[in-house]
Amino acid sequence: MLSVLVPGGTGQLGSALSALASSEVQVVAPSSGEVDLTSAGSVIAAVNALAAEAAEAGRSPLVINAAAYTAVDAAETDEPRAFRINADGARVLAAPCWSRRVPLIHVSTDYVFPGDASRPYEPEDPLGPRSAYGRTKAAGEDAVLGSGARAWVVRTAWVYGAGGSNFVETMRRLEGERDTLSVVDDQRGSPTSAADLAAGLLELGRAVVSGHGPQRRVLHCTNAGETTWYGFARAIFEELGADPERVEPCTTAEFPRPAPRPPYSVLSNEAWQRAGLTPLRPWREALHAYLNGDADRPR
Repeated sequence: MLSVLVPGGTGQLGSALSALASSEVQVVAPSSGEVDLTSAGSVIAAVNALAAEAAEAGRSPLVINAAAYTAVDAAETDEPRAFRINADGARVLAAPCWSRRVPLIHVSTDYVFPGDASRPYEPEDPLGPRSAYGRTKAAGEDAVLGSGARAWVVRTAWVYGAGGSNFVETMRRLEGERDTLSVVDDQRGSPTSAADLAAGLLELGRAVVSGHGPQRRVLHCTNAGETTWYGFARAIFEELGADPERVEPCTTAEFPRPAPRPPYSVLSNEAWQRAGLTPLRPWREALHAYLNGDADRPR
């Protein structure tokens, strides 16, 4: 029986976690305005309320931090604000989790890696973020892991889900607006369904509160397999019943953005599986479920 607080609860991941609420899993998913990670008072009050209400109801409290500054390009010129949310905010959240002995699962990103690998990144591989967003998320990981709280960091990548702006919805829109479109084919990663990720995080949460949490405090969780943004776009068109030949490949150099993207950011899920956690299904299967309204059955 869980009582779960999800800061950033109105985003894609927070919405997916809310959708998994049941008689056994109570989910409180406040917006970033309701629980502001830049306000220690707001955060402390929320964690204290979670702990008190869980104790009264005979439930185990858990925090899953889905709040983040995720505007990757904007962060290049707004790094101080990104740092206040992604790094300082993570530290502010971890403090009452430590004092109230509430386990914390903190969601991080593939952008903490440099993107120059030739095989999937393992959790213990050296970090080397190349963007402001990546630097602030890496600092958030350090803050959480150094807080003394019972905390786990879960890195994920290329997340899409209901209720948010994401690559899948952008491609769906552009399919109806353009005859052809160019998508970069030299950045490789693992598209991840927010519904699948949410189910994985809750599985981890159950293990944590039962006292069987993984000894490894950093894990990776993405849908299985890998592709490029171009390959992802073609798959989306196919699922929509559109001609995938309308999607044309281009290079990153031909589509410059303010923030550098990691050319290769595939995350290895082996540590996740070794921890006894259920591996997420292949990314193409998850995409099919999402576009056919079946994302609430993630495995």
